[in-house]
Amino acid sequence: QVQLVESGGGSVQAGGSLRLSCAASGYTYSVNSIGWFRQVPGKEREGVASIYRISGVVSYADSVKGRFTVSQDNAKNTVYLQMNSLKPEDTAMYYCAAKSKYGGSWYSSNEFPYWGQGTQVTVSS
Repeated sequence: QVQLVESGGGSVQAGGSLRLSCAASGYTYSVNSIGWFRQVPGKEREGVASIYRISGVVSYADSVKGRFTVSQDNAKNTVYLQMNSLKPEDTAMYYCAAKSKYGGSWYSSNEFPYWGQGTQVTVSS
């Protein structure tokens, strides 16, 4: 099993920055990629970014390109989501998720069997 613990959420003004952390434990050797998702009440969960653990290849949703950066520290089994130039539209519960399967859609939450508890990000205007 893989356990994920998120931290770093909070409330910021528009234009500000936050860095989210996702610490993985358990059988982390099985993890091929980590994805970041966000969700607001009444809307579907949205894929934000992902990173492949071995290659370091990253993907981003169009809505966050140029503003968000995903990175990892494999020695610490931790993945980060640096969020800059935050907008009120970024307000959501942010989740990190892990999967072992290669391929597929990085933005599809159905392909990620392991999830963190979520951390709230609130951006005020």
